[in-house]
Amino acid sequence: MTDIRQIPVREFFKNPEKSGFDLSPNGQYISFLAPYKDRMNIHVQQIGSQKVNRITNVTERDIAGYFWADDERIVYLRDNGGDENYYLTAIDKNGENERALTQFDNVRTQLIDDLEDFPDEVIVGLNKRNPEVFDAYRLNLSTAELHMIAENPGNIVGWLTDHEGALRVAMTSDGVNTTLLHRKNEDEDFKPLLTTNFKESASPLFFTFDNKNLYASSNLGRDKSAIVVLDTETGKEIEKIYEHPDVDVSSLSYSKKRKVLSGIAYTTWKTQRTFLDQEAEIRYQWLKSQLGEDEVSITSHNKDEDKFIVRTHSDRSLGAYYFYDQSAQTLEKLVEVSPWLKKEEMAEMKPITYSSRDGLTIHAYLTLPLGKKAENLPLVVNPHGGPWVRDTWGFNPEVQFLANRGYAVLQMNYRGSTGYGKAFWEASFKQWGLKMQDDISDGVQHLIDEGIADAKKVAIYGGSYGGYATLAGLSFTPELYACGVDYVGVSNLFTFMQTIPPYWKPMLEMMYEMVGHPEEMKEQFEQTSPALQAHKIKAPLLIAQGAKDPRVNKAESDQIVRALKERGIDVDYLVKENEGHGFHNEENRFEFYEEMEKFLAKHLA
Repeated sequence: MTDIRQIPVREFFKNPEKSGFDLSPNGQYISFLAPYKDRMNIHVQQIGSQKVNRITNVTERDIAGYFWADDERIVYLRDNGGDENYYLTAIDKNGENERALTQFDNVRTQLIDDLEDFPDEVIVGLNKRNPEVFDAYRLNLSTAELHMIAENPGNIVGWLTDHEGALRVAMTSDGVNTTLLHRKNEDEDFKPLLTTNFKESASPLFFTFDNKNLYASSNLGRDKSAIVVLDTETGKEIEKIYEHPDVDVSSLSYSKKRKVLSGIAYTTWKTQRTFLDQEAEIRYQWLKSQLGEDEVSITSHNKDEDKFIVRTHSDRSLGAYYFYDQSAQTLEKLVEVSPWLKKEEMAEMKPITYSSRDGLTIHAYLTLPLGKKAENLPLVVNPHGGPWVRDTWGFNPEVQFLANRGYAVLQMNYRGSTGYGKAFWEASFKQWGLKMQDDISDGVQHLIDEGIADAKKVAIYGGSYGGYATLAGLSFTPELYACGVDYVGVSNLFTFMQTIPPYWKPMLEMMYEMVGHPEEMKEQFEQTSPALQAHKIKAPLLIAQGAKDPRVNKAESDQIVRALKERGIDVDYLVKENEGHGFHNEENRFEFYEEMEKFLAKHLA
């Protein structure tokens, strides 16, 4: 077989050349994130000019996100060392008048509405008054003055504005039941519109253009979520816009300027689109004709909707950004995101399915190393975090790094993964370490039976819930794995449930329903907590943890490390004091993946 170049680890995990492009509302300026002292900072460039002005200089941690407040000002989001207590800072487009707006001790900022038509204001949620819940405030970007427009009585878990920026919808939860509240204007009290058990949902997306009713993604009376219109007088579904027989549909886009629905996006094995507007479809098809086989998406546009930022990507490339001027019908390439990674050196990510032992169809992705026959390969199993999200088709630097080192990589959407309907999601309830883990084990066995994987050279690696699945795999099926890598993973279900962030507390009853109740299910939790079953682990383990992780506390990793070291099991432990739930700082990513490379090479040889 052909020799494949071994690409240096850091090329997979270094910061992109430029990313996060955005257009100013007037379409005259492009902003983007680019590295400065190894941290992603905001840069601004006038269209048609070669001059680039870096306007921020954060050096502790990448900027988490940003947006244009108006043609002169940008607002960005950051936290402290990964604690996820995000706060907003405003800065002029020339880098002057920088001002922290919502920086309070142990307070997290949520952006509810950037109020595009009100350039001096945004609506934010803050857990300033009570750490467990978020009140809604209007924030003046010039003065930093906060005005509470809705006090959270203790059960509101989400807010929604209408097209004029009025806060008119709230979602409450008692932990098990969800109620949609509505009001006609901000002077009225919220009134219940629709109550459902959390297993069913009618999630509001945005108001109809007359601000009367709501577009929503709803699975009421059906297994798969569909796009519908909800009557705000009765809470009833009055129109079904779109549904798909196999997957949930939850994405609906629209033109704010022309006040028309433009399209639906949903994910089967990759993103699919259905257009509801001819202009949007013509634009998309023209861009596809110019940009070839890669996926194409519009990531930003100006207020007049005639200038656009376009992004391409695929399973083998992070793609490029383009500036599209629709009036002039010109398409200009702005940057290759990671030009040092060559598409022809990357592996294809292909969809596969297999059956679980109790008959469910599990959808998965298999990436095979280039230049090797699909037989008797060392395998890295990579269950996703969440767990109530899903893996999707696209470029994944971890997967490409592993494939480049000669490993096959299996990513499965085990039961509970979202997007496959209500029944598939509910099949995961109270199944951590049980049927959810069986789905992972069954995927390994499928590849062994197919002759693709070498049964003696299987590793498991995952982050967050995927980290739990790694520890569970090594504990409950020790014969299956030669080694494991746990990245910010849960090890003890009892302590995990006791240390969730305060703003998760309103959802605690739902967590009990989905994960289990530590008192009522004491025996099961003891059996499915890897830290309490560490005596069953035989394989070597690498653990990585952020010291400031608010979701999976460092104590989760400490417990399993202590338990294993007491038994003399080989465990490498990497802790970073300036990280939270995952390593975001470039130098920490480098160290982690370099350690992983050595670890896997040693134990899968």
